[in-house]
This record gives sequence, C-alpha cells and structure tokens, in this order.
Amino acid sequence: MDTQEVTLTPEDRKQLEDELALLEGDKRSEIIAQLQEARGFGDLSENAEYDAAKEAQSQNEARINEIRHLLATAKVVENRRGAKSIAIGSTVELVDEKGTAQTYTLAGTTHTDSLQNKISNESPLGAALIGHVAGDTVSFETPSGKTRSLTVKRINR
Repeated sequence: MDTQEVTLTPEDRKQLEDELALLEGDKRSEIIAQLQEARGFGDLSENAEYDAAKEAQSQNEARINEIRHLLATAKVVENRRGAKSIAIGSTVELVDEKGTAQTYTLAGTTHTDSLQNKISNESPLGAALIGHVAGDTVSFETPSGKTRSLTVKRINR
C-alpha cells in the first residue's frame, strides 16, 4: 500500500468496519470449514478444493489487513452541516455549458462508485470542486486532456 493519505467520510468508515466484521467472522469461518472439508478428500498435493480454499483464505486475510491499515491510518472528515462550500460528503448539482444538470457526491479516497455518481476527492473534477460554493464555475482537465467547465448549481450535505 502506498503512503498517500486516505480520506474517509464517517459513512465510509462504517462501511469498512462492517466489511471487516464480516471478513473476520462469517467469511473466515466459512473458509475454515471449506479447508476442513477439502482435507477429507485425501492427498493435499492434488486437491483442487484444498488449493481453492487456501487461495480464498489468502485473499480474505489480505483484505482484512488492508482494511485494518485503512482504518488505522485514514483521516475521517466529518460532514459539516450547513457548510456552504463543497467538501468530502457533499452532494453537488452541476450544470454544463449546454444546460445539462448532473448530480455527484464527493466521496473519500476509497469509496468511489461511478454507478452512484460518487467521485473521489482526488479525481480531476473532485479536486477542482473542493472549497467552491453555489454559483461558482469550476474548470478541470479531463483524462483525455480536454478542459471542461461546470457551474455549481446546488450543494447538499
């Protein structure tokens, strides 16, 4: 893992804590049961079920370690109720030059989701939005190198 600071919302932190509890509890127990069952199939050197269970165990433990590290080192930003400027956790309505509106939620570093329009605070648009208020026009460079300008219509927390 890199040393870049990770930023989480309280909701992100809760989601990671819930995932960690699942991985350390039910998922770990399920994998142990699979390992025990696979051992009963005989020779471990030619046992595909055992190999698959060991791989699942390795992946599960790696994710547990990753989440523990995130929870121990991440900066949690609180939602500032009534704040007028855009920050992590804000939901913003943006309007482009053609008048088309799009709504985005500015998420922490690790919880982006394009299907839910959650963008990272480190993305070009996310970084450009931070600190702006309704009425501001924000310009940013897209990954393709084009410059886009969007106007902040509304900010919700």
